[in-house]
Amino acid sequence: MSLRNRRAAALPAKLSRSWLLVNAAKPELFAPALASEADSVIFDMEAAVPESGKEQARDNVVNALNSGMTAWVRVNGIDTDHWAEDLSRLSKTKGLRGVMLAMAEQPEQVAHTAMRLQAGTPVLALIETALGLENATEIASAPGTFRLAFGTNDFRKDTGISDEPMALAYARSRLVIASRVGKLPGPIDGPSLATAGEEEVHADCRVTASMGMTGKLALNVDQVEDVNKGLSPAEDELAWAKELLDAHAAGGSIGDGSYLPRLARAQKIADLADSYGLWNA
Repeated sequence: MSLRNRRAAALPAKLSRSWLLVNAAKPELFAPALASEADSVIFDMEAAVPESGKEQARDNVVNALNSGMTAWVRVNGIDTDHWAEDLSRLSKTKGLRGVMLAMAEQPEQVAHTAMRLQAGTPVLALIETALGLENATEIASAPGTFRLAFGTNDFRKDTGISDEPMALAYARSRLVIASRVGKLPGPIDGPSLATAGEEEVHADCRVTASMGMTGKLALNVDQVEDVNKGLSPAEDELAWAKELLDAHAAGGSIGDGSYLPRLARAQKIADLADSYGLWNA
């Protein structure tokens, strides 16, 4: 029997706001994560797991995905000794929703990853280096790429850039533009600090949303609902959209040239509200 939160399980991954990373070396965390409000859950076999624990973590994930659980999985980078075995084992599981490829730097890395999985399995390309960012447009257009994600911590280590929003604005913008060119959903931003509270997560989400990114990684299950709220249409946007759509349905005047773009935005907000269950929140 699946433990997945029904609302989250029914949400298309292209609309997922919160992407909760769960340490694959700690299988006791799997069920609580899947029962949470996280739009998508990623069992992390890469950064969260030391070299000595890779094999056991892989066994934990495979057992979970063959026992009724469904989740995404972060696999090790293509240049590691673990990548091929990760994909070989995962390709035979029942509950794999997709994989996140760590250290994605070239489009063919995504294509090779997708080819080793069951046909149609989506791949999140995690951009964590300067080279990955430089090739982001090609990666976004590669066969198998489902969405781009930003590995902010490793990117900062690679480049020496600070965590100030202005310092990372270029990188975030590049991922947004690359996603648009590749006809992908909006990219997924890096996580807040694991110790960040509600106000800090909401502030981080304002940066994420302002840059045009539509998802965000989370390191802590307690941050999930804050991410969901921070990346959803606000109450004033919902009210505005409802008022405009109601007026349009009642035969309101088209008005000036801005009317149709505003109507399209109102409809987009309404569609997101429906998908996220916000009207009755």
